[in-house]
Amino acid sequence: MEVAMEENVEEKMGVLKHTKVQQLVQRKGRLVEVPYSATVGDTLNALMAKSILAVPVAAPPGHWVGAGGSMIMEADKSTGHVRKQFIGMVSVLDILIHVVEEEGDDFEDRLSSTVASIIGHSREGLSLWTISPTASVYEAMEPMSKGIHRALVPVESLMHHSNQIPVELMEASPGYHMLTQTDMVEFLLTHAKDLEFVTGLSISTLGIVQTSVLAAPCNMKVMDVVKCMRNVSLTAVAIVDGVPDSSDAPKLVIGRGMKLVGKFSASDLRGCTTEVLQAWSSFSMIDLFGRASGAQQFGIGADFHARNTFECKEMVSPPVTCSLTSSLEEVMSKALQNRVHQVWVIDDQGLLLGVVTFSDILKVVRNFPLQQQLA
Repeated sequence: MEVAMEENVEEKMGVLKHTKVQQLVQRKGRLVEVPYSATVGDTLNALMAKSILAVPVAAPPGHWVGAGGSMIMEADKSTGHVRKQFIGMVSVLDILIHVVEEEGDDFEDRLSSTVASIIGHSREGLSLWTISPTASVYEAMEPMSKGIHRALVPVESLMHHSNQIPVELMEASPGYHMLTQTDMVEFLLTHAKDLEFVTGLSISTLGIVQTSVLAAPCNMKVMDVVKCMRNVSLTAVAIVDGVPDSSDAPKLVIGRGMKLVGKFSASDLRGCTTEVLQAWSSFSMIDLFGRASGAQQFGIGADFHARNTFECKEMVSPPVTCSLTSSLEEVMSKALQNRVHQVWVIDDQGLLLGVVTFSDILKVVRNFPLQQQLA
C-alpha cells in the first residue's frame, strides 16, 4: 500500500516535471531593464510606471564585472555581436536603503546617483540567475526554494530585432523574460487539485512555519527598520505592538508571541513615488498604520508631511494572516490575491506564531516525495 501511495505521488508530480519554464513565461511581456547610467530617481519612476519591484541593469559589454561575477550577455540576433551585459538587479528596496542610509546628502543628490552605484544594497542584487527555458518547473523550483526571487530566462524574441525599438530609459530586452517566485506559486495554485496530496495539507502538518520571526516595534522609524532589514538580509518584517528600550540602538526583536499590528515589506513599495519615498524616511511605523491620526484630518491645504502620511497609509496594506490549520492551498491563494510573498501565522488572539514564505512553499512541494519516503 505504501509503495502504491509513493508511486501515486510521483505520478502526480509529473505536472511539475513535464512542464517547461518556457511555458510559464511565454505570455509575459518582454523584460524591462534600465541602463547603468540611469539615475536612481529615473529608475524609481520606471518601476512605478510598470508597477514592478525590480529591474536588471544593463551596461556595454566588456567594461563591467557582473554582480557575483556573472556574465549574462545579450547578442544582436542579426549580427551575433554582444550588445549589452546585465550587471545586476536593482529593486525598490535597494532605492529605499540608498535614500535612508545616505542621510548626509541632499535628497535630490541621492536621487541623481547612478543606478549602477546602488547595486547590492540588498543581498539579491549581488547575484544574477539564469534558468534554461527547457528546464522543468520542478528543476527551477530548486534555486527558487533557496530564496532566489527572480531569474532571467533566455527566450526567442517575440519580435524581430529592428531599429524601430526606441532607445529610452525602460528598454525592452528581446532575449530574456523574467521568471519569479510568484510565477511559480501561481502555477502551483493553478494545479492545486493535481497536487492536492500536499496543497490540501495544513501548514502545521507540513512543518513549514518559520517560528523564529524578527519583528519591528511599531514606534521604530521606517529608516531604522530598513537599516535593520538590510543588516539581516530581510525583505519583510512583522510590525508588533511593543516599545523598545530607548537607551538601546534601534533593533529588531523576536516577534513570536507578540501582538501583530502590521507588516513592512518590499511589496509595500510597489508604485512608490519619489515624494512618498522622501517622506517615509522620517516616519515611524505607527504613522504608516494610522494609529496616531485619522484620514479625515488630511484635507485641502494640509502640509507635505500630513499629505504624504496619508498616501503612505494608503500604500501599506494590512498583514495577510492565516492560522496553523490553514491549508497550503489557502495560504498560496491569500498571498497571490494580496500580491505579497509571505503570510503571517497568528493565533486566535492575534499573537504572532510565525511566517510562511514563497521559498518555504516551493521547498516543501518540491521535496514532498522525498520527505514521505523518509517518514
